[in-house]
Amino acid sequence: MMLRQEPSLTSFAALQWLAEMGADEVVGDVPGLVGWKASPPKVIPLGRPTGLREPPAPPLTRSVSKLPSFQQPPSPLSPPPLPRVALVTAHTIDELREQIAAFEGCALKVTAMNFVFADGDPTSPLMFIGEAPGEEEDRQGKPFVGASGQLFDRMLTAAGIARKDVYITNTLFWRPPGNRTPTDAEIAACLPFVERHIALVKPKILILLGGVAAKTLLRVSEGITRIHGKWTSYTPLSEGAAPIPCLPFYHPSYLLRQTSAKRQAWKDLLTLKQRMKEEGIFPAAQTPHS
Repeated sequence: MMLRQEPSLTSFAALQWLAEMGADEVVGDVPGLVGWKASPPKVIPLGRPTGLREPPAPPLTRSVSKLPSFQQPPSPLSPPPLPRVALVTAHTIDELREQIAAFEGCALKVTAMNFVFADGDPTSPLMFIGEAPGEEEDRQGKPFVGASGQLFDRMLTAAGIARKDVYITNTLFWRPPGNRTPTDAEIAACLPFVERHIALVKPKILILLGGVAAKTLLRVSEGITRIHGKWTSYTPLSEGAAPIPCLPFYHPSYLLRQTSAKRQAWKDLLTLKQRMKEEGIFPAAQTPHS
């Protein structure tokens, strides 16, 4: 049943009367009663509810401490690792040879053909130390046997000295590829063996052939052109050992490239010859010939 509203009734009475009469639907353009105005429907936005505070914006960057940890790969510009330092325990020349041959701390061992230890008489009063084996030395496993070795033999002969009467070794025991200059790491890896070598031989005079041997064992920065032919001393590492007279020489391979330096090398040989005479070394040696 549909009933229209009675305007004479109060709003509450009208609602009560309509309910008693069974009215269940409002008929009219505006759903309101006399004395009552319907409010317009509220429009609820589809976005964020009103009256709420905006949450703070997330920080642009996160703390470094909260970032996931990972292992940084080594940079190609990073310095190379330090060389392994050999613990030299040899008490004889033969033990030293075996210990060097078994040493794995020098990368040159991988590329070289042979291990080049020494040549000559280990009881000699003269000990010569060069730079590193060359191509022919690497092939034969013997120091100073190539072109520079042949010149070295002629230098000894000119000083009245036989090769078999001296002791010869190098600062490095393996050939650098292409006869390049040894790196600091390669020199440092072999240095403990070289110093032990000198301590075992106990020469009366030490001759250093070339800049690498001179700079390494004398701990100097000057080049061989400045210090060749000038007497200095090398102090062995052995406790209580006396300093050894030391004379830097041009390396024979340098003399092959710079023939003008042979005149200076000859003067250095005369300097050595005079010291040998004073020390009573090889008294039967002949006077050098020009």
